[in-house]
Amino acid sequence: MDGYFITFEGGEGSGKSSILKSAEQKLQNLGYDVLTTREPGGIEIAEKVRDIILDPVHTAMDARTEALLYAAARRQHLTEKILPALKKGKIVLCDRFVDSSLAYQGFARGLGIDEVFSINQFAIQDLMPDLTLFFDIEPKEGLARIKANKDRERNRLDFENIRFHEQVYEAYQLLVSKFPDRIQVMNADQPFAQVETDTVKYIDSYLKKIK
Repeated sequence: MDGYFITFEGGEGSGKSSILKSAEQKLQNLGYDVLTTREPGGIEIAEKVRDIILDPVHTAMDARTEALLYAAARRQHLTEKILPALKKGKIVLCDRFVDSSLAYQGFARGLGIDEVFSINQFAIQDLMPDLTLFFDIEPKEGLARIKANKDRERNRLDFENIRFHEQVYEAYQLLVSKFPDRIQVMNADQPFAQVETDTVKYIDSYLKKIK
């Protein structure tokens, strides 16, 4: 596989989705062949699963059901979009991947990080990102951003209590410690332009180093 798989992770309101969109253009300007996508979603089937998972009406959804739906959407997205792009040598930037499931369902929902990882190993067949950027911001700050941004898509996770989001944040800290060679922490508690610059600079230097 000639391409590189880079994922963007972070809690609600971390700004990772907006940064990913702007980083795509900046990296293309630097000569990289970039494809951006998101999870859950990225393709028609997975987008339909996304609608089910994140619909605010679906408050009765069981935690294991949620984890399995994420894994199912991930599998289809991987085979239909990510793997073909990597085989073509593209730089794939993905908004969320396995780490999100480990943080949200594994830790915050209490299902167990190892248990959720085993579900996802079946789905991804051991394909992990080459690089993961974790956009680090305190949960209270991230949620305040969401509240202030009237144009942002509201989903079921936005309505969880602050303790849930704090557990997600704690989980990401554990993952950073567990995978220090793969996960790079980005300071997301800065003006957008600075986070954008830091992100593009880091990805560019990473790709130059490994090529």
